[in-house]
Amino acid sequence: MCMTFSRLAPFIQEYIYNHNWTELRPVQIAACQVIFETDAHLLIAAATAAGKTEAAFLPVLTLLHENPVTTIGALYISPIKALINDQFERLNELLKEADIPVWHWHGDVAQSRKNKLLKNPQGILQITPESLESLLINKNHELIRLFSNLRFVIIDEIHAFMGSERGCQIICQLQRLAKLTQTQPRRIGLSATLGDYSMAQEWLRSGTEKSVITPKIDGVKRQIKLAVEHFYITNEVDELETTAYEQYIFNLSKFRKCLIFANNRTQTESIIASLRKIASEQTLPDIYHVHHGSISASLRQAAENAMREPNNPAVTAATLTLELGIDIGYLERVIQLESPLSVASFLQRLGRSGRRGEAADMRFVCAEDKPLPEASLPEQIPWQLLQCIAIIQLYLEERWIEPIKSIKYPLSLLYHQTMSILAATGELSPATLAKQVLNLPPFTAISQEDFLLLLRYLIDIDHIQQTEQGKLILGLAGEKVVRKFQFYAVFAEQQEYIVKQGATEIGSIVTPLPVGNQFALAGRTWEVLEVDFKKKTVSVKQAEGKASIYWRGGGGTIHTKVLQRMRQVLLEDAEYSYLQNNALLRLQTVRQLVRKTGLDKKNIVQLEKGKCYIFPWLGTVAYRTLERLLNSNCRESLEITSIAGVNPYYLTIKLGKDKFKNLYHEVVSLCEQRITPEYLVSSSEAPEIQKYDEFIPHSLLRKAFASDYLDVIELKQQVALWRE
Repeated sequence: MCMTFSRLAPFIQEYIYNHNWTELRPVQIAACQVIFETDAHLLIAAATAAGKTEAAFLPVLTLLHENPVTTIGALYISPIKALINDQFERLNELLKEADIPVWHWHGDVAQSRKNKLLKNPQGILQITPESLESLLINKNHELIRLFSNLRFVIIDEIHAFMGSERGCQIICQLQRLAKLTQTQPRRIGLSATLGDYSMAQEWLRSGTEKSVITPKIDGVKRQIKLAVEHFYITNEVDELETTAYEQYIFNLSKFRKCLIFANNRTQTESIIASLRKIASEQTLPDIYHVHHGSISASLRQAAENAMREPNNPAVTAATLTLELGIDIGYLERVIQLESPLSVASFLQRLGRSGRRGEAADMRFVCAEDKPLPEASLPEQIPWQLLQCIAIIQLYLEERWIEPIKSIKYPLSLLYHQTMSILAATGELSPATLAKQVLNLPPFTAISQEDFLLLLRYLIDIDHIQQTEQGKLILGLAGEKVVRKFQFYAVFAEQQEYIVKQGATEIGSIVTPLPVGNQFALAGRTWEVLEVDFKKKTVSVKQAEGKASIYWRGGGGTIHTKVLQRMRQVLLEDAEYSYLQNNALLRLQTVRQLVRKTGLDKKNIVQLEKGKCYIFPWLGTVAYRTLERLLNSNCRESLEITSIAGVNPYYLTIKLGKDKFKNLYHEVVSLCEQRITPEYLVSSSEAPEIQKYDEFIPHSLLRKAFASDYLDVIELKQQVALWRE
């Protein structure tokens, strides 16, 4: 401690004394050693609340203090604005006595603040990938003045970027900056939820010569309190009556500092409206907030402030927006509605609580419609409850976290970066453009031929034009796409209607309702007064009662190992200590059902009238592959008239008469053959999945879909284990 402490800048030592730190944490000492004693990149992989942010900044700030820079010296990239705002406050306090300014830059920051940085660039810049893209395009001629002395790039929550087009975008941005400034800053990646360090290291060092050091840190064993409860919800319940499910969640969060995580925005709105109603009936204070992407910045900030305020109860329901590393002070409990999609997400959410030496406390609450007597077999299985148990067990038993798969053909990003580079530079020869784009690390699998095909297509649709001198410039159709601020993001954003009560912005909704109708937003009910379709605004007034609203939520990807563990939960006799009474009873019931129907011994269950169910126990991608295999190869031979189901849990198939006996053998034998993913994509389709796929030649889209959205190897491995 003493040696590392004495190596830190005097103002940091003073900060540590003034805040009564008794010691530096292991992760902070390890990070200082790497930054001070080597020139390698650094990956800080440590549990939530281990002190990762300080581990990155203490040595970086020390070096910037000792050797001041004449431009921005450190770039901090975050997946969300809220995390930037949080770190901005923390860094400002740390740097009060130092001559190192901190700037935050995103859509909610005033232009006057941004102009100050542009006039006198120095210190630390905290930014989102989207705002960095805007700088690369709009300030292209000033980038050397802004970044020529850049020494460090700190990327927070790198697991949120890896394996996504947004993560590939960051690597492109860093390479473009490095090429312009002729400097390759050291990179520092932070994460609490990495399964495979080697994959994270490869991603972090992409396009650079330096190695990555990941210090081994002996984590302090954290105490964890877990509970899982289950409720049936009947559709006939009176809207005005409080359900046992709502009352249970109210009791869990009553008088506490509590975060409620839901898997979609609709659930967050619904539960907060219910809790607020119960509190009102009991004449208890309104301590309830909603935090998601469709809530206005001011209301999100109000929720964050309420959660940080010491000793005052506050309850906020959130989606992913509060999953990442925002320090919201002393949080007593996390409640998860349904199951998270992954072990990684479970760990992130668990890590929100127990940050001050207390045990991390997380309660799962699963609800399902009560199955009717005539319900089908899949409808009698509590999928969310099983997934909760499987995810918890995978972590408790194996400390397993999902590996992150890289994208081979990020074609939407290929379009995006091609257009971004042209927008920034004005014009380039085809050869120069190809060199600049294809030298970016995410595009190593893209051939010259594929890129030429894309360029020709973009010229055909007027996104790019060729001048008489043979140079490439943006075309008229391309200008329209690039000049919108939405272009900076590689993920699709829905155009939503801004909801206003007078001059106050509440949030936004996708589809406006007619005047007089009511809907829920920010956990309250609103009545529509007026809709301005031109300005895309909805004027409202507050109304009584509980209304609902629905956002189309995108499903995530569930790993095969989670499904395999769910099957094991059904087959083993183990009792899990965290299951509460209802959940325990529900598990016992479904285990009996599995034995009774023979699902414990086979993957395919026959029904009457040529129908059957397949329970493949495959993850999202392998399930999709199986569905395509059945569609493309078995429709005729098995006389299949319909294939439906819920990915990744089960498939429902209607077969020809007497064809059931052939189904198992047909699928197994197909999987033993040399089927390639390309074989499962028909020449007439062009799956448009990412934001700019509509501007990609169809042949390239088919190639990308086969490579990145299907998994024949996984399917073959798992089908080989099926039982008839």
